[in-house]
Amino acid sequence: MAIFLTGATGFIGSAVLRQLREQGRDVVALVRSSSSAAEVEALGARAVLGELTDREIVTHLALESDGVIHLASPGDESSAPTDDAFVTAVLAGLEGSDKPYVHTGGIWIFGNGSAITETSPFDPPALTSWRLPVEARVRSAVGVKTSIIAPGIVFGNGGGIPNLIVDAPRGSGVAPALELIGPGEQHWTTVFVDDLAELYVLAFDLAPAGSYYIGASGQNPTVRELGEAAAQAAGLDGRVTPGTVSSAHERLGEAFADALLLDQQATGSSARIDLGWEPNGPSLVEELRSGSYVR
Repeated sequence: MAIFLTGATGFIGSAVLRQLREQGRDVVALVRSSSSAAEVEALGARAVLGELTDREIVTHLALESDGVIHLASPGDESSAPTDDAFVTAVLAGLEGSDKPYVHTGGIWIFGNGSAITETSPFDPPALTSWRLPVEARVRSAVGVKTSIIAPGIVFGNGGGIPNLIVDAPRGSGVAPALELIGPGEQHWTTVFVDDLAELYVLAFDLAPAGSYYIGASGQNPTVRELGEAAAQAAGLDGRVTPGTVSSAHERLGEAFADALLLDQQATGSSARIDLGWEPNGPSLVEELRSGSYVR
C-alpha cells in the first residue's frame, strides 16, 4: 500500500513528494498528463492518470491507500466544485478506515488579523470563501483521521507568490523604484516550502482526527520590507514606491489582489506544540535579498 498524493508536481506537492520518498515511503500520485507522470515516476512514485473529479478513480485510490494527502487545486473558478467533488470521492474511499486524510486550506480564510490562531473566526475574502463549506465537511467526517493544513504565503526555490514582488513594475527616470502591492504596510504570514512539506508529513503521521493547523513560520514581514529586499537585489538600492488598491486590482485582478492586501500575522505555534514541527528555513526577506529569487 502507498500514500495517495495529489498535486505531486506542484510547488508544495513536489516538496512533499520529495520528503516522502527520502523517507522511503511508497507514493501513488494522481496526475493529469504523461509529462507529469514521468516527473513523479523519476522520483520513485507510481503515477495514475486522471482528474480530481474522476470519482471512481479517486475512491479506488483512497480505498487502496495507507491514507491521502491532498494538495492539488485548479486555482480558478472551478476550484470550489472540484474540491467538493474530490472530498466526496476520497471520503467514500476512506470511510470507516480511520486512515489519515490531510486536506489543504489557506491562511486567507481568516481575513485580517494581527494574532491569527486556529480558533480565530473565519472572514475570508471572495477568492477563498468557497473553502468554508468544503472544510466543514472534512472536519466533520466520521471514521477518518482528517486534518487540515492552512499554509501561509509559501516561498522558496524561486517559486510562488513572492515572484509578484520581484516582477513588480519599476517605473522609470533617474531613480526607478519597485512598486509595492498596495501601500506596503500589510503583513504577510509566511512559510518556507520545505518546512511546510515537513508539516504535511507530520500531520499525516500524528495529527488527531478533526485537527486544524496553520502552517506559518512565525515570520510576518510587511510587504514594504519584502519590496525593499527585492529592490536591493535588483540594483535599485532598496527603493520602493507605494502602490494603490486600484493599481493592484488592475495588475493582479480584484479578487487575488484583495487577498494579497490582507494584513495577517500568525505564529503556527500549535503545530510545534502538538506535532513537534520545527520550521528552520530562511526568511522570505533573506530569500528576496540574496537567495533563490535573485535574478
